[in-house]
Amino acid sequence: MHAIRVRPDHEMHWGECPDPQPAPGEVLVRVHATALNRADLMQRAGHYPPPAGASEVLGLEMAGRIVGVGTAVAGWRVGQDVCALLPGGGYAALAAVPADMLMHMPPGWSYAQAAALPEAALTAFVNLYVEAALQPHETVLVHAGASGVGTAAIQLCKASGNPVFATAGSAPKVAHCLAMGALQALDHHAVDFAVELLRAPGAVDVILDPVGADYFERNLQLLRLRGRLVMISTLSGAEAALDLRVLMGKRLRVIGSVLRSRALPEKVAITRAFVERFWPAVLDCSLLPVIDSEFEISDASAAHARMAANLNIGKIVLHLP
Repeated sequence: MHAIRVRPDHEMHWGECPDPQPAPGEVLVRVHATALNRADLMQRAGHYPPPAGASEVLGLEMAGRIVGVGTAVAGWRVGQDVCALLPGGGYAALAAVPADMLMHMPPGWSYAQAAALPEAALTAFVNLYVEAALQPHETVLVHAGASGVGTAAIQLCKASGNPVFATAGSAPKVAHCLAMGALQALDHHAVDFAVELLRAPGAVDVILDPVGADYFERNLQLLRLRGRLVMISTLSGAEAALDLRVLMGKRLRVIGSVLRSRALPEKVAITRAFVERFWPAVLDCSLLPVIDSEFEISDASAAHARMAANLNIGKIVLHLP
């Protein structure tokens, strides 16, 4: 098969590599589309190695058609269209995927839409509803609200009836957050989001933050009693000062969370819980991936450049031949 390989100079090329062989409990999928994640850029630059046992090929999600079924697989057959979260290997013509991780491609969806669903939706779901244990009517602040995860988080909050606020990095991104259902969205380049949000709504219960150090102190200020801050990335830095008195006085919880490195049984449980709770929202398009742009896999470098420049609203998709 062919796959994107990263050269020592960090450039990508579409070259030959061995076909994956499905192990017991796995299916072989012909990949038609994959979607970009920040982890792809970090791995390409040499800063984020794949977990032990995972493919070294980039790509944390895919959509395609089952072309082979391994032993000990029930409920799946050749010819079905599926999508799935991956630990790696999405930028490849074929992927061996644990059958328990598969989700049906929703009726009427394109491969591009299905490929853009798993990583963003499952990341938003596990961090809001599992890690932060979001309760009915609690308020949420989503940083990077126009990102893939951010757009999914806003839609999930709307579907579950939780008031949601957002920050983003440009006027068009702010407008998109509002269009998706955010009650208020702020351009963090134009205003101090903490000052504005403390004015109204006053405080929030849960914050989903991929930004990291630059926002840490203000995040703690914004949380109300027993609030939860879920850190899912460190785009602005990994080290921040902490006033323990704020943490203690408001009985706050700071939760660090990464999805990729979790064990397979945990990922399976997350996928099943998401499908059980939110698949109706997928089917009625209340949860619909936001597609920023689409590229051929041969133009993967241009797609990476677009994400690196923070130009995307939602997901960037790569099509495979």
